[in-house]
Amino acid sequence: MKKYILLYLFLMMTITAFAQQPDTIFLKNLLQTHPELFSGILKHRTNNEVQILYTQINRDKNNVPHFTSYSYHLNANHYFYPASTVKLPTAIFALEKLNELNIPGLTMQSFMKTDSSFTGETKMLEDTSSASGLPSIENYIKKILLVSDNFAYNRLYEFVGRAEINQKLKKHGLNNTRIIGRLAIYDGGDNAKHTNAIDFYNGDKLVYHQPAQYDANEYPMHLDNMIQGIGYLDKNDKLINKPFDFSEKNVYTIADMQTVLKRLLFPGVFPKEQQFNLTADQYKFIYHYMSMFPGESTKPTYNRPEYYPAYCKFLFYSGDSTAAINPDIRIFNKVGDSYGYNIDNAYIVDFKHNVEFILTAVVQSNEDGIYNDDKYEYATVCLPFMKNLGQVIYQYELSRTKKYVPDLSNFKFKY
Repeated sequence: MKKYILLYLFLMMTITAFAQQPDTIFLKNLLQTHPELFSGILKHRTNNEVQILYTQINRDKNNVPHFTSYSYHLNANHYFYPASTVKLPTAIFALEKLNELNIPGLTMQSFMKTDSSFTGETKMLEDTSSASGLPSIENYIKKILLVSDNFAYNRLYEFVGRAEINQKLKKHGLNNTRIIGRLAIYDGGDNAKHTNAIDFYNGDKLVYHQPAQYDANEYPMHLDNMIQGIGYLDKNDKLINKPFDFSEKNVYTIADMQTVLKRLLFPGVFPKEQQFNLTADQYKFIYHYMSMFPGESTKPTYNRPEYYPAYCKFLFYSGDSTAAINPDIRIFNKVGDSYGYNIDNAYIVDFKHNVEFILTAVVQSNEDGIYNDDKYEYATVCLPFMKNLGQVIYQYELSRTKKYVPDLSNFKFKY
């Protein structure tokens, strides 16, 4: 009898796991019905490493969201470089750490003085982009969400600490992700394991001192596609004629990206133990700046021509400086672009037509096989794909019948 019970449980678990897998046919058919937009990708020898995860949202009578997902070439074992997308979980973890420290006078507005404690580290004693002229976790998160600032991310990476970042990833079940280095400074090896000493002040009063940290842990991940191309330029711009090795770089899969976004935007859908440890005001703060265009921010301030509304909006707008912005649409997202990869992890909302959906995608193009030479086909291959994908899904959503009209007021802000 026990044997049959165990067999029954195994079958039920298998059926449940299968039922939770995203559909793999819908997106393939959708791309194929638009050859004028996607034939180049579909015919490319590698499909330009495209991975897509599209999630429909259907609200019930109580406005509770229910998710149905569709995927294209989703593969957690196929490596792609996640670039700046790792900044979103790091920003969330920085706020979680503040809440867990629970020190009187320590807030996200506190003056955050970063010291230099190891070779190659950067001091940060002022921040002229902030209203106070001083660095803070609040202003760093704004800069990350508005324009994907690398140095702001690096300061938060140092505050949370490499070990704690990866502990939190595991705690939240993000088992196909690791964050093990800073960005844009050739961080790696022992340097990435060291993080700076940091002091927080409330006025002139020191409220928290975090000593320099060292993370001795390794986070090995053995994935396909971690060795790429035929050569690369080193930090001295010297051509090295051997493949580029991504095996010691950050990893953040499409499925994990979307999991983070869902838990961030819809925390009430998840059990308490799966939710982020954020306050209601902190959730609203993130939503506000995720969806804000750079020019709508006063401090920090971002002006044209360098910064424009679609600056960090790849899906739907292709990051185009000339894009016509739909006033009814807001995009809550985090992009990444590096080493020929464009990635966007986005919740797209049309308040006029009551449309909402989540779309996460990566595409890559590096036809010469050389890395770090800044010769990638972003403008001709990757970004047009992102724009077309976002707009095709949006048009489909406009025609999709929903039983209950969603109440989207939680995501409306004055900018």
